[in-house]
Amino acid sequence: MIKILVVEDDKPLNDLVCAYLRSAGYQTTACFDGEQALAEMENNTFSLLLTDIMMPKMDGFALAEAVRAFNQQIPILFMSAREDKPAKLLGYKLGIDDYVVKPFDLDELTLKVTALLRRAKINAEQKIELANFTMNLEERSAYINGEELPLTAREFNLLFKLLSYPKKTFTRSALMDEFWDYDSSATSRTVDVYMAKIREKTSACTGFEIVTVHGLGYKAVLK
Repeated sequence: MIKILVVEDDKPLNDLVCAYLRSAGYQTTACFDGEQALAEMENNTFSLLLTDIMMPKMDGFALAEAVRAFNQQIPILFMSAREDKPAKLLGYKLGIDDYVVKPFDLDELTLKVTALLRRAKINAEQKIELANFTMNLEERSAYINGEELPLTAREFNLLFKLLSYPKKTFTRSALMDEFWDYDSSATSRTVDVYMAKIREKTSACTGFEIVTVHGLGYKAVLK
């Protein structure tokens, strides 16, 4: 069974999240600060880390940094009342995979957990295969009908992100937060330009398409 470590100092919320994830078929372990979570991870193997940011003893930022020092694979999902851009950027720079803002819908949280676990499986296998298209994470390469696509590093990362979460809409601002530096001159128009290039390069793919969600951003839809 998939084991999830839930780190949240608000006990009623911790209990609620654990109970909901258990009802979805996951096994959960509750911790109430970062130090306790690290000790738990020394003795057990988890498939995903779900953590608050503001906690006593060791906050979520310090916890994420400590975990990434010895485990690059485990998905890390922040759940926090902090919605400010610097907090999100710092989280992504420390190596988290996704971010949900309190108060959140428990169904949405479960969907994010499922998507992250799917992506972790893709990362473990180092490959995405969709009809005539493949992406090899270890080689940092992509192929259509066996012919390599000339993707830049950022194009590769953007495409891999979208394909790791099929049907999930990524806003332009979320993509900018993750794939461009905070002090970058990139704008929402920059994201549009990159997506146009990716669409052009993957136009012969039969397994997916990149769809514009008007007024929001983009998503990958599998065929």
